[in-house]
Amino acid sequence: MSRPDQSKIATDGGAGLGQNPFGALAGLSNLPAGPGAGAGVKPGLAAAETEKTPEKNRGRVDVLRTTAGRGGKTVTVANNFTGIGLPEKEALCKKMRGAAGCGGTVKDGAIEIQGDQREIVMRVLREAGFRPVQAGG
Repeated sequence: MSRPDQSKIATDGGAGLGQNPFGALAGLSNLPAGPGAGAGVKPGLAAAETEKTPEKNRGRVDVLRTTAGRGGKTVTVANNFTGIGLPEKEALCKKMRGAAGCGGTVKDGAIEIQGDQREIVMRVLREAGFRPVQAGG
């Protein structure tokens, strides 16, 4: 059972589309030429590098590696957060777990990430505006 050629729907995008909604913009001269062509943008830099946000100082956070009470397993702990609640700690924990590719949890107000992941944890904390400090040896 084949359909005749007359019942096929044309997909060539011909005149059935009507007018171009952006056609009137082509004559305006005060628009930038394209993405990244605006004033103040240096060629070769990404958009994230040109729009620098001011660094927030959200306080010191201690990052330490410990094995105490975990059967010899190494855990990276970030604690002494000031001024943030449990939902934000859980969001930070999720970012850390994704960046490190391992498990982790929020326990007793501290974020625990499995393994020796101090550098990754410190990088995520810096990106979030905290001032991480390696504590304890």
